[in-house]
Amino acid sequence: MERVQLAEDLSFSRVIHGLWRLNEWNHAPEDTLDLIEYCLELGITTFDHADIYGGFLNEELFGKGLALKPELRNKMELVTKCGIVFPSPRRPQYKSHHYNTSKKHIIESVEHSLKNLHTDFIDTLLIHRPDPFMDPAQVAEAFTELKQEGKVRYFGVSNFKQHQFNMLQSYLDFDLITNQIEVSAYELENFDDGTINLCQEKGIAPMAWSPLAGGRIFSSEDEKAKRLRAALTKVAEELHADGIDQVLYAWLLVHPANIMPIVGSGKKDRIKKATEAVHLNLSLDQWFEILHASMGHEVP
Repeated sequence: MERVQLAEDLSFSRVIHGLWRLNEWNHAPEDTLDLIEYCLELGITTFDHADIYGGFLNEELFGKGLALKPELRNKMELVTKCGIVFPSPRRPQYKSHHYNTSKKHIIESVEHSLKNLHTDFIDTLLIHRPDPFMDPAQVAEAFTELKQEGKVRYFGVSNFKQHQFNMLQSYLDFDLITNQIEVSAYELENFDDGTINLCQEKGIAPMAWSPLAGGRIFSSEDEKAKRLRAALTKVAEELHADGIDQVLYAWLLVHPANIMPIVGSGKKDRIKKATEAVHLNLSLDQWFEILHASMGHEVP
């Protein structure tokens, strides 16, 4: 599979597997290992986590699968996120839902992630959400310490807008390498507000969460979803695609920003369809036809 170079010695698979719903798939460790191996066979080597996924459980579930065949760790890139806090039986010390990007919390979160994922290092750590109480100097201290200790190789952010990205970057002696954002043919905010432009300006490839818009395009009866279904169905027929979901992935993949969609499914057939979307070459006419359907009007 095509790969995206994020740093001199780090690249991600163009399609990324997301573990947000791992706890819902009712996998035994052997099943998790089987899914990991299947992804690797398809060329998906990058796996996206967050400490909070599954109520602070999913990293551990993934780690139990990986522990059955630890040599696979050298064939993958592990991404995880931290900074969101909420009450949970697995984190009884948390009393309320808030953000915490203090140096202490970031380091403690990474220590938990390393243990749960059965690994000695994280390839890329992201701050999960912009924190209105962030002290960027503390974040920079935590990142620098984790990097120097070899516990985290590279750093990025998630859901950051241009001013938030630039603010944090200004405190660091090394580059943030990605911004994980919500983007799909249905959700255009990060196209409209310049976040995609920022990634292109900085030369960083964004990761795209919810590339299928959480399923709204398939089931919603709102006018935008209906317009998009019609346009996507037309393009799918023209390209002989295996469903409109494949076209949704392809719409992101052909964009010059090198967008890396995150596939959050535990079903092998859906994962395979996403990887095959890299071979769909939408024309410029088709790309804008889908954009126009989403906006409800043509570009000016």
